Amino acid sequence: MNRTRPILLLTLLFLTLSLPLRLHAAAPENTTSLSLDDAVRIGLDTSRNLEIARLDRDMAGQKIRQTWSEVLPQISTSFTYTRTLKPSVLLLPPNQGFPSTLETSSDNAGHATIDLHQPLFNASAFAGIKAASIVRKMSEEAYKSAEAAVVADIKLSYFDALIAKQQLTLIEQSIARWEQSRKDTRAMFRQGVAADIDTLKAFLSVENLRPEQIQAESRVAITLTKLKNAMGISGESAVGLSGKLELPRVSYPTDINEAYREALESRHDLRQLDFQIQAESEKISSARAERFPVLSAYGKLESQTAFNDGVKPSESRWPASSSVGLQFTMPLFTGYRISSQVAQARIGQMQTRTRLEDLKANIRAELEVRIMNVRESQKRIEVQSKTISVAERSYNISLLRFKEGIGSRLELTDAELQLNKAKTNYLQAVYDYLAATTLLDKALGRRVAKYTTPAASKG
Repeated sequence: MNRTRPILLLTLLFLTLSLPLRLHAAAPENTTSLSLDDAVRIGLDTSRNLEIARLDRDMAGQKIRQTWSEVLPQISTSFTYTRTLKPSVLLLPPNQGFPSTLETSSDNAGHATIDLHQPLFNASAFAGIKAASIVRKMSEEAYKSAEAAVVADIKLSYFDALIAKQQLTLIEQSIARWEQSRKDTRAMFRQGVAADIDTLKAFLSVENLRPEQIQAESRVAITLTKLKNAMGISGESAVGLSGKLELPRVSYPTDINEAYREALESRHDLRQLDFQIQAESEKISSARAERFPVLSAYGKLESQTAFNDGVKPSESRWPASSSVGLQFTMPLFTGYRISSQVAQARIGQMQTRTRLEDLKANIRAELEVRIMNVRESQKRIEVQSKTISVAERSYNISLLRFKEGIGSRLELTDAELQLNKAKTNYLQAVYDYLAATTLLDKALGRRVAKYTTPAASKG
């Protein structure tokens, strides 16, 4: 009885402590299960960053329409109505036998015009149209760059949530093993094979894992929140993960020169700077073209009327007149404004060329780092996959020795820790590989890697 009472008390304490945790871990209802492809697809539709880039692209299209207005005909019309409050008078020489003043204005007057203006030659406007068309291409590349960044952000957030989920699973598996060990130890204690201290150590081994379980559950919730934010969906949405941390069979360049060539062909930010250099060339041409003459044609049609009160507007006369002509303008001296604009445009283009070369150098350095990270994580996966098999075998042997009474609790504890560490290290290595390949995809200019059937994961 002296031995049974502490065991019952410990059992009641264990059930009391574990009940809230089990209730806390209950999954919410109506949870949407997402694969990695689902998360990327939804994110491309709902990402706020991508929506901003999409609006920038639309704005560039409207700027092209605006530049075309510089060479298209401009038609305007106007109508003016005047009510005379005090008539205008014309002074006549006095003492001529007729009044010395003569009213020259009517009570009502109207004036209507239609003006037409058509540029015939404007070199600066045509250069502006070419520059605007190139800016539209720049906005397309900027949108694709934003799209690649959103995809990479979603994938990394998804992998963060996956490793948090599977780390929680490892802890739960460890707790389950220790709970089974506790039950076995209690049965051995009743048979007199194990000591009382062994039951206490088994209980403490379980309870010492509870804080880690709470932290792991919190990490799962935090990473899911970050994933939903990266996808651009409501934080109140209940989502789950259907994917696993698995090794995709996808090829990557192993040679830095091969990777660099692929990046030069695929990186949208490089294309964006290339287009910017072209646009600045047109800006230089546009600034130079302001020295050239501008030739325009114009036409005007107008009609006017005047009548006093008592006369119906429809009965008044509306004589019309029209005129056409050419307008020629050419700057002679602008206070060095044009030469300054040309110099500024050239300096801007040189700055962009320098940024392009700097970006190329940064891309090459980034590729070297990303490739080394991929290689390093691959080697760790190979080592850890072998370590798991050895750790599982060691744990099974230690458990069998303990059940047979020839092994110690310390031996079993050490074997369990080694097994959990091996699985955790393998999981971390797989996560690091997936994160490294995602960043390598982005550095290469790939939006989504071409995955085939994934290899099975360990643990």
